[in-house]
Amino acid sequence: MSIASRNRAARCTWLAGVLIWILRAGAEAHPVAQGGLIVTISPIQITVHATVSLEEVLVASAYGSESKNASSPAEAAARHGIYLLEHLRIHADGRRLQGRLIQSTTSGTEEKPHRLVYELAYPLEKPALEFRFEEDVLNEFEFAPGNRWEASYIVQIAEEGHAAREGLLLTSRQPLVFARDRSSAPASAARHLDRWQVLCDYFYHGLLHILTGYDHLLFVTALVLTVRTLWELVKVITAFTLAHSITLALSAFDVFRLPSTVVEPAIAGSIIFVALQNVFWPERTRGWTRLVVAFFFGLFHGLGFAGALLEAMQGMSSHALVLAVLGFSAGVEVGHQIVVLPIFCAIKLAHGWRIESSQSEARTLLISRCASAVISLAGMVYLGAALRWW
Repeated sequence: MSIASRNRAARCTWLAGVLIWILRAGAEAHPVAQGGLIVTISPIQITVHATVSLEEVLVASAYGSESKNASSPAEAAARHGIYLLEHLRIHADGRRLQGRLIQSTTSGTEEKPHRLVYELAYPLEKPALEFRFEEDVLNEFEFAPGNRWEASYIVQIAEEGHAAREGLLLTSRQPLVFARDRSSAPASAARHLDRWQVLCDYFYHGLLHILTGYDHLLFVTALVLTVRTLWELVKVITAFTLAHSITLALSAFDVFRLPSTVVEPAIAGSIIFVALQNVFWPERTRGWTRLVVAFFFGLFHGLGFAGALLEAMQGMSSHALVLAVLGFSAGVEVGHQIVVLPIFCAIKLAHGWRIESSQSEARTLLISRCASAVISLAGMVYLGAALRWW
């Protein structure tokens, strides 16, 4: 084998390794059920009012050991309070507190409850100065092979005699630590908002949503596989970013929303469409047609991003909501760049940096088609899971 052939083989192997790493990272995605917690701290007790989505209850009921004992959604909702106690952990000055379920309330019909609120109480043996909140709700259940569920919660903490803090975030990857305010300042009726913490928390949440969200990773990867110049990359990603930013904002501010029964299959379909376009119609993956595709499907991906935030945002102030959306969007965009730039560089290296070379072009096209075929299969798995669940 000549030196040139060995170099080409090494480049192809490296590109394949990058794509496999991305797909493996995507396989660790976490479909998210969103909820909200209102925490009240007194000298003798912590009270938690947990508002959870029906989705969270149905997942725990369908996959959990109690699934055979729940005869109706209403019964599953009643049992979910005990499950929540087991998976929501609170520590006071390093000591884990033992909680109990006080009551659960639902609205809607017996067969279709749509708002579920659980009141949990955690007695304190003595006043504490620092509290740590942890949860691993739904983490033991798989949405698809290698793809586990996760629940995350937007948190408001109200301490007696002090302004409530809102816009906090609790996920299985991101515990929440709260230190009591020991100042003697009088209570304020206004909620306290730590702007920097909200921005940082939701930036991190958006970043993880991309880096552990195989649906968005697969779609962006399929888009980038056919770009040949930096300008093409900028145009495609800008079209996608503009589209999902529009629908994310519209959804977050309750201007326009679509149900998950439409959004999730549409996102899966976008992966399959773009990947198959790369395989069978590569001549149509350049220019304005690809920009239209990126923008159109980006609208659905924005609704998917919003789905990770909407359930619990209803209780947030407009100021906190704006900060949360900005932080989350910034995290999403940084996540995109972490994904697309290495792929683009790998493609350019495999291409040999000689676009005019017919041999180099054919080699890059083959790599793009092979990678896109794998992505289309992954998209089909995701589509099957989305249709089966919904």
